Amino acid sequence: MAGFHTLDTLPALKAGRKGLRVLLRGDLNVPVRDGRVTDATRLERLAPTIHELAHSGHRVVVMSHFGRPKGKPVPEMSLKPLAGPLSKALGGRDVTFIPHFAGAEAESAIAVLPEGGVALLENLRFDPGEEANDPAFVAALAKLGDVYVNDAFSAAHRAHASTEGLAHRMPSCAGRLMQAELEALDAALGSPARPVLAIVGGAKVSTKLDLLNNLVGRVDALVIGGAMANTFLAALGTDVGASLCEHDLAATARTVMATADEKGCDIVLPSDVVVAEKFEEGADSRVVRIAGVPRGQMILDVGPGSAQALCDRLGTCRTLLWNGPLGAFEVKPFDAGTNAVAREAARLTKAGTLLSVAGGGDTVSALANAGVQDDFSYVSTAGGAFLEWLEGKPLPGVAALEAVGKKA
Repeated sequence: MAGFHTLDTLPALKAGRKGLRVLLRGDLNVPVRDGRVTDATRLERLAPTIHELAHSGHRVVVMSHFGRPKGKPVPEMSLKPLAGPLSKALGGRDVTFIPHFAGAEAESAIAVLPEGGVALLENLRFDPGEEANDPAFVAALAKLGDVYVNDAFSAAHRAHASTEGLAHRMPSCAGRLMQAELEALDAALGSPARPVLAIVGGAKVSTKLDLLNNLVGRVDALVIGGAMANTFLAALGTDVGASLCEHDLAATARTVMATADEKGCDIVLPSDVVVAEKFEEGADSRVVRIAGVPRGQMILDVGPGSAQALCDRLGTCRTLLWNGPLGAFEVKPFDAGTNAVAREAARLTKAGTLLSVAGGGDTVSALANAGVQDDFSYVSTAGGAFLEWLEGKPLPGVAALEAVGKKA
């Protein structure tokens, strides 16, 4: 594990004082439709850190961004409507909305919070200093608190004032959600139990080249699914019919396979697939061997033989890392392959023989569709930060916490 402080180790929190002003960076950038939060997962995952700090008698000041207001106030992107949903996620605990994010008004509002009180600041991105990581804006935020806690792994790939700058100016640590995310990713990719199997799916190889190139040197087997598999199959000379395929990346796909061979990573592609003429629910479909894809039809899922082979292979693995579905799971019956493999991974996880870590928007949706989103060891909702971590890129928000931890 990297050397960063947690709520258990940060000296300022361990001292036993009450009433500290804790600046908590969360991610409240949740989907909202017609004024209602349609998915409160991020609020619910932030709740344990808030509860723990508030129960210890500290004054918790939640900071977040919402949308892309481009450095100026946009009424439709105010965080005020999220105070209620956040309170609900906290089991009814009062959340005071502060219509400022810095300055005397914000300082005064925080000063009158009771011990154990929770406040929510206005959208930080209403000020251009947030995304610019402007030192003056960092200093203004720092005046509001005594301790900084980063619990927004999903924003850790941004070097912004509230995600990176504050960690260098205040006693700083990771919150429970950030801690859990980093521990899960370290277990899956940093120092995993082997063999390690990675499943990478999605539409385009071009969007996941960095990910593929990083994983082939770190896992024992790499399963390529979704339309990405079509590009690899075509690169090997397979006719993929009318399937979505990046034919211009054939040479790139062959390079990835050659690198995997050099590093001892087994590339796994489907041996049978589900094809159809139309991509629509209930479309006439059939299973064919990979060498027999009809010219006018599309590959829309892995076949039952390929799904069973993956399930069997999971039984020989100790660690699973999953990003991207195996087929067009959004439309039945093309979710069958993803569902079968996801349910077997969940079964093995519950049996204690497999550590399973998954992430990425489509992946989370696919696991929910299979009914197993709560049965994996860890499911990340971090999106871009999760992908950049898998690509081997440094995350400024994490690096800042690590730097502070090393100094302590």
